[in-house]
Amino acid sequence: MNRTLGTLLATALLLSGCAEAAPMAPTPGVTLAPPTPAGMEELPPESARAPSAAGDDCNLTASLRPFDTDAEAEEAVANIRDRGRLVVGLDIGSNLFSFRDPITGEITGFDVDIAGEIARDIFGTPSQVEYRILSSADRVDALQNNEVDVVVKTMTITCERKEQVNFSTVYLTADQRILAPRDSPIRTPADLSGKRVCVAKGTTSLQRIQEIAPPPIVVGAVTWADCLVALQQRQVDAVSTDDSILAGLVAQDPYLHIVGPSLSEEPYGIGINKENTGLVRFVNGTLERIRRDGTWNTLYRKWLTVLGPAPQAPPARYSD
Repeated sequence: MNRTLGTLLATALLLSGCAEAAPMAPTPGVTLAPPTPAGMEELPPESARAPSAAGDDCNLTASLRPFDTDAEAEEAVANIRDRGRLVVGLDIGSNLFSFRDPITGEITGFDVDIAGEIARDIFGTPSQVEYRILSSADRVDALQNNEVDVVVKTMTITCERKEQVNFSTVYLTADQRILAPRDSPIRTPADLSGKRVCVAKGTTSLQRIQEIAPPPIVVGAVTWADCLVALQQRQVDAVSTDDSILAGLVAQDPYLHIVGPSLSEEPYGIGINKENTGLVRFVNGTLERIRRDGTWNTLYRKWLTVLGPAPQAPPARYSD
């Protein structure tokens, strides 16, 4: 009996030991880096550039005077009227200026409304517009190849660009500054030395960043929205461009803020084919009207009060 009981106890202990789960070997975890926006790349390092000359050696902001008569103005846009639509180059990644409304799906913003005013003067309505989505680097080529009638896309007037395309009078003036996380020590341009700074390819912002010594590590992206994503994912330390564009990025992420003094003043003009001087005069007539009748102030208050109270519209300067 005792032998049988001992045998049963031994068997029970053996079975209970077998029932214990074998220790699990830890599964190695896999950490994936956040996806990089398409087309974003670190640009080859360059020596710090000398600051660009501040002189207005090409009569930078002067443009052609509007037509004196309605008949001349109508003749200048007869081909656009016959086509039935104004073809406008812009992007949909610049919040406040040109972006797709997430509720309506419509392309909207300050630049979109400016383009609509040109269409209003041609057709009597702002809706007869066809949008062509362009990157900043594609703006000049699109105008030179007549793929669009106008580019209304926060396009800074520069002497170099004026050799390639025509510009309207200035319709908005911005200042290039810096966007950084609120917990970042970056406060001035000097703080960008050695840091990763995102800029959109084909913009004047790139040149200003390359003037900083010692130079930052410049990361080029296709759109400013891509720079925002890269900054949120900590793939870059800062973004630098016009405060008007940066304000649109801050509106999408309150953990970011705009810092530092102005790196440069950026006068925006509407880009037009170099040979189409008639359209330049017509567009300047539209800009003259919206300055005069209060439309410019209405559009500024609608979209850009995040930059502060509405200023006076930039005065027109003419070269003839």
